[in-house]
Amino acid sequence: MKKLLIANRGEIACRIIRAARSLQIATVAVFSEADANALHVAMADEGVAIGPAQAAQSYLRHDAVIDAALRTGADAVHPGYGFLAESAAFARAVQAAGLTWVGPDPHTIDDMGDKQRARDLAIAAGVPVLPGSHRFTEGALDGLDEAADAVGYPLLVKASAGGGGIGMQRVDTPAKLRKTVERTQAAAARSFGDGSVFLERFIARARHVEIQVFGFGDGRAVHLFERDCSLQRRFQKIVEESPAPGLPRATVDRMAETACALAAAERYAGAGTVEFVVDADTGDFFFLEMNTRIQVEHPVSEMVTGTDLVAAQLRLAAGEDLHQALSGLTVQGHAVEARLYAENPARKFLPSPGTLTRFDLPDRMDGVRIETGLRAGDAVTPFYDPMIAKIIAHGPDRPAAIARLRQALAATVIEGLATNRDFLLAVLADDGFRRGDVWTGYVETGLDALLKTAVPSSEGPQA
Repeated sequence: MKKLLIANRGEIACRIIRAARSLQIATVAVFSEADANALHVAMADEGVAIGPAQAAQSYLRHDAVIDAALRTGADAVHPGYGFLAESAAFARAVQAAGLTWVGPDPHTIDDMGDKQRARDLAIAAGVPVLPGSHRFTEGALDGLDEAADAVGYPLLVKASAGGGGIGMQRVDTPAKLRKTVERTQAAAARSFGDGSVFLERFIARARHVEIQVFGFGDGRAVHLFERDCSLQRRFQKIVEESPAPGLPRATVDRMAETACALAAAERYAGAGTVEFVVDADTGDFFFLEMNTRIQVEHPVSEMVTGTDLVAAQLRLAAGEDLHQALSGLTVQGHAVEARLYAENPARKFLPSPGTLTRFDLPDRMDGVRIETGLRAGDAVTPFYDPMIAKIIAHGPDRPAAIARLRQALAATVIEGLATNRDFLLAVLADDGFRRGDVWTGYVETGLDALLKTAVPSSEGPQA
């Protein structure tokens, strides 16, 4: 591998560029009109314009991205996360063009991208799953009430092709079932081009715990331990950490074993994540989905294992056997990550696009790592995800890691737009979080108190 095209933007593109640079691999950035002066373009060795600001006309265009790779002489493509990262059609198109796809085989992307097929494969691999229904395509709702009764209330209506909390709605009573299904089907069709949904049992007090796996494409797979992503709002992650606080190691070990069994059965290649829901009351765990890409929160696993997962992806794609290097890893200390967004918690977390007139991040703080694709003077546009940065802190134990993350967030100064920085500080200071007594509905349940604790976010300076 001599030259890598990154089919993405923002902080993950910058992250991939750094990993490629460490391996002496030249990089090509692609960019839309809105990103002509973006940091990832400045960092790369070459940049290619691929279309207007709208993602559908630029970052999601298979032909434009592959043409950019061929014109610049790139021999490999890394998709990052989001956009085309879990598009089997794009992966096949990359391979058909004679380029190396940095990711799992397209058939695996297909298998795991269909959430109901993924359930079936998990069952075959011996992974426990929640009670669920068959799929219901748009306009075909025969047997819906009977299926819901069998699954039991409360339940989730989930898009078969969905992910990341998109296309997921909770239903508590039969009276709301049909309308919720129809609404979710319509949303899924718009977002994923597939309006089919299925029903799945909802666990009232659930923890969201995921296992970072790495497969070698030959039936072997290892894990890099767990990440707890239970602190969420509307199924969107806010804070992630490793190890999972208060979770028995025996439970984690069983989760990791089943995750590796699934990855091995799929002959998975590269970095992936098997996500589980854990019943906070009983300790039982169940398969949710498998993400066939690098995760937003991958730095948490990197910090506790001392492993560069993105570099490992590139090395595997280049033909290296990494089994020995990634086997027998141990957890060192604790890591916590917070996602800093341009959004206004006081206005129902609405995105807050604008220009970062001031953007000061802490420099050389022990145990702190920052991932961003922005600089002072850059704009957070309405065209893409409004994440400003990920701030990750590592310490010898959980209290030390949390203290370092709070210190780093408090030292971050932003002017020009509203952010969730003060809300994150309130969450990290919360007694329940500090005890590790959190679940996926924790933030929603205590949202009013957290908003009152947080210093109101404003358009002015945050210091």
